[in-house]
Amino acid sequence: MNTPQPAGVASTSDAPIYAGLVEERGDVLAEVRRTAEQALRQADQALDFSLISSDAA
Repeated sequence: MNTPQPAGVASTSDAPIYAGLVEERGDVLAEVRRTAEQALRQADQALDFSLISSDAA
C-alpha cells in the first residue's frame, strides 16, 4: 500500500538514483527549502512595521 508523500519528496522505489544521491550528498533540496523558509521569516521580521507608532515620525 502506498502512503502519501509530502510534495517534493520521492520514495526510494520511485527514484532510486535520487535516493542514492541523497545518501551520498545529503538532501540538498530539503536544505534549500529550510534555508529559504528561514530567509522569508527573517525578511518578514525585518520588514514588520506594525510595532512602529504613528507619533514616531
